[in-house]
Amino acid sequence: MRFVTNLPHPTMEEDHVAVPVRDGTVLSARVWRPVSSDREPVPAVLEYIPYRKRDLTSTRDALHHPYIAGHGYASVRVDLRGTGDSEGVLRDEYLEQEQADAEDVLAWLADQPWCDGSTGMMGISWGAFAALQTAARRPPSLRAIVIASFTDDRYDDDMHYMGGALLSDNLAEAGTMFAYGTCPPDPAVVGERWREMWRERLEGTRPWVLEWLRHQRRDDYWRHASVCEDYSAVRTPVLASSGWADGYSNAVTRLLAGLDVPRKGLIGPWSHKFPHLGEPGPAIGYLQEVVRWWDHWLKGVDNGVMDGPMLRTWMQESMPPSTAYEERPGRWVGEPSWPSPQVQPVAHPLRAHRICRPEEEVPGGGEPLTVQSPLSVGQFGGKWASYNAPPDLPYDQREEDGGSLVFDTDVLTERVEILGSPTVTLDLSADRPVALVAARLSDVAPDGSATRVTYGIVNLTRLEGRDAPEPLEPGRRYRATVRLNGVAQAFPPGHRIRLSLSTSYWPLAWPPPEPVCLSIHEGSSSLTLPVRPVTVPDGVEQPAFGEPEATAPPPTTQLTPPEQRWEVKRDLVGYKSQLEIVKDPGLTRFDDIDLEVGRRAYERYSSVADDFSSVTGESFWTMSFRRDDWDVRVETRTVLRSSKEEFFVDATLDAYEGDRRVFSRTWNETVGRDLL
Repeated sequence: MRFVTNLPHPTMEEDHVAVPVRDGTVLSARVWRPVSSDREPVPAVLEYIPYRKRDLTSTRDALHHPYIAGHGYASVRVDLRGTGDSEGVLRDEYLEQEQADAEDVLAWLADQPWCDGSTGMMGISWGAFAALQTAARRPPSLRAIVIASFTDDRYDDDMHYMGGALLSDNLAEAGTMFAYGTCPPDPAVVGERWREMWRERLEGTRPWVLEWLRHQRRDDYWRHASVCEDYSAVRTPVLASSGWADGYSNAVTRLLAGLDVPRKGLIGPWSHKFPHLGEPGPAIGYLQEVVRWWDHWLKGVDNGVMDGPMLRTWMQESMPPSTAYEERPGRWVGEPSWPSPQVQPVAHPLRAHRICRPEEEVPGGGEPLTVQSPLSVGQFGGKWASYNAPPDLPYDQREEDGGSLVFDTDVLTERVEILGSPTVTLDLSADRPVALVAARLSDVAPDGSATRVTYGIVNLTRLEGRDAPEPLEPGRRYRATVRLNGVAQAFPPGHRIRLSLSTSYWPLAWPPPEPVCLSIHEGSSSLTLPVRPVTVPDGVEQPAFGEPEATAPPPTTQLTPPEQRWEVKRDLVGYKSQLEIVKDPGLTRFDDIDLEVGRRAYERYSSVADDFSSVTGESFWTMSFRRDDWDVRVETRTVLRSSKEEFFVDATLDAYEGDRRVFSRTWNETVGRDLL
């Protein structure tokens, strides 16, 4: 990362700007803008998220907001209602209230004397969701958006559910927001009202996992703010990016295919990171691309930003399995449109544990192959959305394959490259009314090591629609399609491509109520690969991007060392297996505001032998803030268990001033399983 100080426009910063919305609630904004904007108004760019601009995101915010401001924009970071120093309570994600507030903020920005009336929105993750969802509401000042690591489908392609199967990230994210949404504002900003505002948040919060579990099928709760329901609602130009290691690797190509506005897509090898901070590398000069986008769509500069391919993506080379990579070797390739005319689906029949050549004659009939996976399959599956901290990518798949039904190609004699979403079509039957199938595609090296390339999961009760599940009829044959996450991957000669099928994938996905045996009829089952012929030109210049650059972050002091753990443990006496995750950046002092902040997350996912009723997920968070005699912390705990018929949620919330507990609440609630 190159830190730049010589920008086209000298800037000023306003740390806390009050932004009123229609119901009288006041949101807190930080504004960076050119000094000259008082006499020469500029467009405004909004990032709108719930992660505390004054402390927890201040280092990250300082990398790009002053940079954008220095290129002639008012760059604005707003805390959502009920977070950071904004008033109110944050009750759930992506509610109508949140989007109405965003419209009000944009209208307020457009009306400021230093703004020329044009606005844009940008962000990663929640901020990208907010930008895309707000764009679909067509606020009059919004001219363009820049989004990273997002989805357009809140049910089928978010951290809650995948193919109708419940993800453990549903619990993990609920635990995160249970903690973030109950932290107090800073009294240095809001004054003596801080305790009243904090109490309102504590009183108004419930564990979000309860609401998310009450919507186990695609219903109006998930349809709200899912832009895929009506792509035509978006009329603003979109620059969209993500990474192949991220859980949100699919939405970029869906937007390119579904929108009919000016749009560009960018997919690197990254985890859940902005591209200029991309891990695994290479990171790129993303902020330069962002400024070019704003210059064209907010200022009307004819800079060729729409020239070149619609999609630029990193074609990954083969790598040995690892839970983290500093760099992913590869190259940039470009596609003129999406779906790309350069990518062709190639169907490979499955037979006798082989992925057959497309031209092979595969006889039907014969006895089906069966698989009934132990609960241990999935312990090396990594996290649904990798953050690369702690190392959380999938490890060597050979142990997982021991509990799976495996199909291999012959040893490759030529290089194969794929770009897009592979699909698996299965002719199958199950011996239980509720079942899932997980499909993994791996790159198998000559030494036998297996690197997972992509995967997909489908709850088989939702084959006829995510909104209308039906119990399976044991023994009846069904046709199931499993769509794997999109990827760009090269398989070299001498390697094999492997497809692995399992009936559980815990703890990444919550298992079905009881063990399931699937029967796979091979002759009528297949794997379809999106092949990009190696003879096709790359379509982009190399290198395709400049070096990453940003403005320098504010000073911080590390007071205690960070701790990161991702540990699989197995007890061969009591047969308990568990995955333990620790994410603790250590106690940090933000020197410019003399504030010490601690943040520790601990997750545990456990099971005993193959007892499906023993499966348990736990999320524990501690958040602390201290300055002089102001010393507060929040502790949250959420535990999720299940029986064949129900989910059980036990949660606690405790708040402290110093050593004195000032608030405590407990939840013990039950939610029925809906063919899940």
